[in-house]
Amino acid sequence: MRSLRLDPGLDERVRRAAALEDTSVSEFLRQAAAERAERTLSDDNSERLSYAIGAVRSELGLARKTGEAFADLVEAKHRRRR
Repeated sequence: MRSLRLDPGLDERVRRAAALEDTSVSEFLRQAAAERAERTLSDDNSERLSYAIGAVRSELGLARKTGEAFADLVEAKHRRRR
């Protein structure tokens, strides 16, 4: 079982949206969470990261450790989400 806190504005919007769909707030939130989880888990990482994927030529050799730096950033972001 999970619980979450919503700021008053979001809480009101969720309540109104649930009422429009003729469902409970709990069911509305479960459906929203399930849809978001499915979308996140089924995303193709190359599509999400397409803006950052590519090759860069540098004469200073600074790009050699970008893979490590990127992995560190991804890992840090993953830890914050937990």
